[in-house]
Amino acid sequence: MNEADKSTKFQQLVTTATELFLRHGIRRVSVEEICHTANVSKMTFYKYFKNKVGLAKYAIKQMVSESIDKYRKLLAQDIPYLEKVKQMVNMKMEQTDGFSRDSLGEFIHSTEPEIAELLHRVRQESFHLILRDFIEAQKKGDIRQDVKPEFILYFFNHMVEMISDEELAKLYDSPQALIMELTNFFFYGILPREQSNEK
Repeated sequence: MNEADKSTKFQQLVTTATELFLRHGIRRVSVEEICHTANVSKMTFYKYFKNKVGLAKYAIKQMVSESIDKYRKLLAQDIPYLEKVKQMVNMKMEQTDGFSRDSLGEFIHSTEPEIAELLHRVRQESFHLILRDFIEAQKKGDIRQDVKPEFILYFFNHMVEMISDEELAKLYDSPQALIMELTNFFFYGILPREQSNEK
């Protein structure tokens, strides 16, 4: 197998697995299903990954890396902060598209120790990255001065818990609808009042 074939097969595995994990959850998807859907042999699968957990961890890291790249590019734009907030909300909508209720619950509270540890770590890194950016935005007057940055981080952390709250989830047609409600509530709540009225 040449390098081009390897690259294609590898990406087929990762793309297919990511789609299946988002739709059904990591636990429910088997190596056999990933290989069959990706049209890749199990022998090829095990050339790249030790097991399904290894592939899941790679897929999560790739999703997080792509999200952070998009977020950084979004913030680097020379546009009003309100426009950036609107794009952040749209970005969150795109990121959550494809999640089923079961898969979202598993991504929040994975029972697989390696995956749970990875998800906890990337969540904390993302929260602190966003918090630093919010502190800078607050210094520039783009975020309300009366909102403590620590509250922003606290709220972000508890958004994860709210998303996995079954009673709250019952009020919405899909996980994405709940996530967007929380995202809109959060972002437009931290903007200066004159900007939040412009949305």
